Formats: sequence, structure tokens, C-alpha cells
Amino acid sequence: MSFSFEYSETGLGTGPVFMSGMPGPGLDTATETLIAENGLGGIILFARNIEDPIQVATLCRDLQRVAMKHQGMPLFIGVDQEGGRVARLREPFTVFPGNTAMGDDPDPAARATEFGKTTAMEMRLVGLNMDMAPVLDVPRGIPERYLDGRTFGNDPEMVSWIGRIVIKTLQDGGIISVAKHFPGLGMAALDPHKDLLSIKAEKAEIESVDLLPFQGAIEEGVMGIMTSHAVYSSLDSINPGTLSAEILGGLLRNRLHFNGLIITDDMEMGAIQKERGGKEGVFSAFEAGADILLICEDQDLVLESMGVLRSRVREEEWVRKRLRESAGRILDLKSKVLLPFHEISLAAVRDYFSRGSESQILSGAQT
Repeated sequence: MSFSFEYSETGLGTGPVFMSGMPGPGLDTATETLIAENGLGGIILFARNIEDPIQVATLCRDLQRVAMKHQGMPLFIGVDQEGGRVARLREPFTVFPGNTAMGDDPDPAARATEFGKTTAMEMRLVGLNMDMAPVLDVPRGIPERYLDGRTFGNDPEMVSWIGRIVIKTLQDGGIISVAKHFPGLGMAALDPHKDLLSIKAEKAEIESVDLLPFQGAIEEGVMGIMTSHAVYSSLDSINPGTLSAEILGGLLRNRLHFNGLIITDDMEMGAIQKERGGKEGVFSAFEAGADILLICEDQDLVLESMGVLRSRVREEEWVRKRLRESAGRILDLKSKVLLPFHEISLAAVRDYFSRGSESQILSGAQT
């Protein structure tokens, strides 16, 4: 099935490029309005949205019912499920020790395969379809605290190898993998959640160390890549990666030939808000080449940013062209991965988390 994209004055045409958080564990009126009236393209879930498997499955079911009724197309519903300390799905979901433990394991390939297969099955079972993983950053020495435990190791070849296994197993299991944080946060000395950071590495070092795992991910067919909010002075002396046409367009699209979705890290992070925050900063990321604009909490900012994009689309042909490109990539991926759409089976979720067999689940998870 193929879909075409056209901008409409109602604003529905701008919605697909936005991915939003939501306030609680159930479908609320504001989120329903974003989906039904503004054409929101995706939802990201956090701990505040997750209580237990049945609740997650019910929430995902309710979100998709609204999307299918009003858009005729499923939402991306994503989560950060890296393992270790960054894992939104906790017990009774399968708990993994994280990327550093995976890299240190005597058999990292087996651990990566186990993580990818099990995580994909459990996510898909409850209606999730996008994992913001794996982290492909290559640390130099001791990583910044916010990356502690989240990296596979300091050998870029090994990071690439393990990352490719995780990507393949997630995507073979029906989950969109989003590799992060391009072009690499391995030299980060600050937490981008709080501050804008500058990475001083020379271009040659970035290419030989930081980019190597992302090149492997692209070769593996990774469907999404998340941007970094750091400034890379040897690549673009002014703009952080998320807002840099040189990094997103020139490097990621043109040099590395990535044709999947470019997804921003959270546009509410301090690294962006302190320098170029608010709705204009969100538009700058779109202008630079991002396909999905991620706003993890503030739905007012989502609506304001949609308004800015809508106004610019009406006024400027290049913005319409960019929107057609991004929305086209989004709809193509949704039609490939999320269609035909099958509603979640709560009975299958109950069976699995009551120790039902994997074979029973795989045969009955989507009915």
C-alpha cells in the first residue's frame, strides 16, 4: 500500500513530523486532540506512562484506535529501552543489565542477540513499535555521567559490531531501531539534558572513531538515527548537531547516504533551550534536515511548533518541499513496518506475563 502526502490548511499535513510525550498512564483529552485534530505522528512513553504490561498494552491500543479513526495510519509509539538504567519497561518485562555489561560479557554477540530478540517480542506484544536504541557513542576514557553504563565500549569496531546485532534483531522482530546520538557523544564532558556542550575533536578523529558505528548501522539498514545536541566545532562551529544542515544534510544524508528517519533528541533539553529554545528552535531542527521533531513533555510547545511550521509552509516553497520529503519518509516507513495494522491482543499479553510460552505468544500476539 502506498500513501501520498499533501499539505492541508487544517494543519494535518504538518502533524506527521512531530513526536510528543504525554502526561500519564491513560489516554487524556489533550493527547487525543493532538492525534485527532492535529495529525500527530508519534508518541514517546516514559516511566510516568508505564505501570504494568496490561496498562501499557491498553494505552497503546487506545492511542492507535484514535490514530486509525482520524488518520487512517498508525502512530509511531516509542520508548527508550536500552537495558540497564535506561529502560522504561521494568519487571515483569525482561530486565537486561545494559550496554556496558553487554560489551564486557564473554559472549557479547549472544547477549546482544538475546536482548534484541526478547526486547522486540515484548515491545511488539504490548503495542510499542520503536526503540530509541542502541547507543553507538564511543567514549574516550571515563564517559560523562549521563552515559555511564550506556555504551558498549571504547573500541569503535566493537561498538559497530554489537550495535549491528542489536539493530538487526530488533528490526527482524518488527521494532524500528533508532541509533543514537549522531555524530557521537563519546567525548561529551557535560550532560546535554542540562547544558550545551562543545566537542573539540578533529574531523579525522570523528570520522575514524565516532562515525564508524553509525556507518555500520546504516549498512545494517537501521531505520532511524537520533541527533546529538552537542556542537562539533570541526564540523560546524556554530550550530549543535540537531540544528546543523552541515551535519544532518551534508554528512549524514550526502556523505553517509542515510535514507531513513532523522529524529531529534528531546528539543526541551537544556542544550537546545538555553541557546535557541522554544518553537523557533524546533523549526531550526526541521530546517536543518530532521524528519521527526521530538518534544517529550510540553504539549503546548508541540502545538506552538506546529503553528510555526504551518505558517512557514504557507509562505515558502522550500519549506513545503522539506515537509513533503520528511512526511514521505515517515509514511513510507509506517506503511512498510506498521501495516497491515492489527489491534493488540490483551489476552496474549496476559498469557505471556503469566509465563505463557513464546511460541504461543508469537502466534497469537496480534489478533
